[in-house]
Amino acid sequence: MSQQDDFSNNDPTLPVPLDLSQWRKLPGQLIAGGGLVTLVGLLYSWKHDGLVNFGFSWLVAFMFFLSLGLGSLFLVLAHHLFDAGWSVATRRMCEHLASLLFPWMAILFVPIALLAPRIYTWMGPVLQASPDHALHAKFPLFTTAGFYIVAVACFAVWWLLTNRLKFWSLQQDETGSAECTRKMRFHSYWGIWLFAFTLTFGAIMWMKALQYQWFSTMYGVQYFAGSVWLTLATLYILTMILDRQRVLSDVLHEHQFYFLGTLLFAFTVFYAYVSFSQYFIIWNANMPEETFWYVVREKGTWFYVGLVIIFGHFFMPFLALLRIDVKSNFALMIPIVAWAWLMHFVDMTFNILPVQFKDGFPFQWIWLPLGIMAFMGGLLAQVFLKKFASASPYPKKDPRLVEAMGLFHPVATQISGGELDQADTRHGAPIQPKGDR
Repeated sequence: MSQQDDFSNNDPTLPVPLDLSQWRKLPGQLIAGGGLVTLVGLLYSWKHDGLVNFGFSWLVAFMFFLSLGLGSLFLVLAHHLFDAGWSVATRRMCEHLASLLFPWMAILFVPIALLAPRIYTWMGPVLQASPDHALHAKFPLFTTAGFYIVAVACFAVWWLLTNRLKFWSLQQDETGSAECTRKMRFHSYWGIWLFAFTLTFGAIMWMKALQYQWFSTMYGVQYFAGSVWLTLATLYILTMILDRQRVLSDVLHEHQFYFLGTLLFAFTVFYAYVSFSQYFIIWNANMPEETFWYVVREKGTWFYVGLVIIFGHFFMPFLALLRIDVKSNFALMIPIVAWAWLMHFVDMTFNILPVQFKDGFPFQWIWLPLGIMAFMGGLLAQVFLKKFASASPYPKKDPRLVEAMGLFHPVATQISGGELDQADTRHGAPIQPKGDR
């Protein structure tokens, strides 16, 4: 342990580290409990509806956690593309979360691949042979072969991107070479384009394709906005815990929590803007082959679920994050983060389940997607913790790390001025003469 680490661990001004001994068992408990519920749901659904309800429930949980992986990948790409400094300390967490896309999310996609003919009605031989214009207009994408080719292509791109970005990040820890930084920027340059295409195709083929007649050019953007929103909320709570445990204390300053909270606020607005624009354009055009998607979601209790999304996914977090000081107040941010997870789950059910349950929200089946969520969450959490423990918790030789610590900022702004003032009191901060400030 370095002298600086020893100082931070014994600094009486810092809060006492959290006792996480009981939480270490949580991933295993989620795997066991969620796995049992998943197995019961599998057998029950197989007996009563031929695994259709199980397939829809699995798809809800899968698209939820796929959001977390894709949102993390985007944050890594954006970090390199914008040559960001403040996000260096949190980049390693995003790299580990993004690396869950392959092979783990690919493995979790297998049940969807097997049950696809039961979930997606257009994969049946009757519709494939029928003169349905809405289906044949999307040929060859909306074919059985097209479905699996898109899936393989998406996971191949995500594997290549996450593998190369994480490889060069770990190489940077060893060598500190500028070549590592250039390689990560290069992969981010071409990767952001393929990321946009694959995320869009994934959202279209795995969610929007449940109702193949529907047209929307903004659906992929809407899923992207929700994905980054969920990831920022998750990253905030992880950063807070690691700061409290002294893992990231020496490479963080309070403005990084403000920046994460500000981005969460920004994507709250962005998601609402995209969602409303999609609704407004489709409803204003008043074309039956487009408006039917919303008509289905206004029947029964789905209408109230839509209101929950309007007020819970936008108005509540928007108003809660509007004040500047809230973004750095952990006592207020923790429930906001938990609320973000709940709202994203509701959003996934609103997009997927009305296809199967047209009369309203399936409260009698809610135990199944929640059980699958627990199983997937426990499994992915356990993998993430192992990945996180296998390397440095932050890129220790990144050239921008000193800037992330608040010791240097090239632009004199109100925020950067605050960082420079705080740098004088940080652990191990160099003493600066007043004339040099």
